[in-house]
Amino acid sequence: MTTVLITGTSSGIGRATVRRLARRPELTVYATARKVEAIADLADTGARLLPLDVTDEASMRAAVAAVEAEHGQVDVLVNNAGYGEYGPIEETPMDRVRAQFETNVFGLSRLSQLVLPGMRRAGRGRIVNVSSMGGRLVFPGGGYYHASKYAVEAISDALRQEVRPFGVDVAIVEPGLIRTGFGAVAASSLGASADPAGPYREMVTAVDSAMAKSYENRLLAASPETVARVIERAVTARRPRTRYLVTAAARAMVHTRRLLGARAFDAVNRLQFR
Repeated sequence: MTTVLITGTSSGIGRATVRRLARRPELTVYATARKVEAIADLADTGARLLPLDVTDEASMRAAVAAVEAEHGQVDVLVNNAGYGEYGPIEETPMDRVRAQFETNVFGLSRLSQLVLPGMRRAGRGRIVNVSSMGGRLVFPGGGYYHASKYAVEAISDALRQEVRPFGVDVAIVEPGLIRTGFGAVAASSLGASADPAGPYREMVTAVDSAMAKSYENRLLAASPETVARVIERAVTARRPRTRYLVTAAARAMVHTRRLLGARAFDAVNRLQFR
């Protein structure tokens, strides 16, 4: 049996991933959330439930120890927990920025540190980090969220090279727009961070409007199950890819950014968010 520990499974991508992976008889799936009652229904899938707060050291240690006590090691870690803190760089309170990095970057990093000794002892393992197309390009109003995902990309690239000699693989999954609660949380933080009478009010209004329309557009936004299928491939492939960019729209935007360069991409954004 292969043990899979997944963070952030109370909704969206994490929940869909548990449901998909739990169907596979060769996998023992551990679904986690800050409050186990929020994922109680996932027990029906055959997944095992654990409390896990990626901003709490004791909670992370306890979750990893529980899996290792029964199986010896965590074979696969899926670092999915994360959210979007949106707002102008100048106006977003730093305590909200720190909270963003605690979840999206430091929690992911610390959990990776905790599972790696067991993986190295076993001579095998896999870490799948859920990043975003937002780790490859930047839109105004989301600078701190993008920064957290750029950090995930850099950490993953370094870690992949460091742990390969021990039989451990690292893969990055980069979803585009996904119809989860992410958009609502991002829009809420955008409104909360910006001064309604401040100098960025027009930009904030434009970003909020564009974000709402994008998540409602079926050609741009996909379901959480779309990402869950890709995570399944990253978990089960004999030799996983280093990056999985999810949705055609995300691939188009990332490649457009690469081809246009920074100045031209900024000009496109000015047209969209003016």
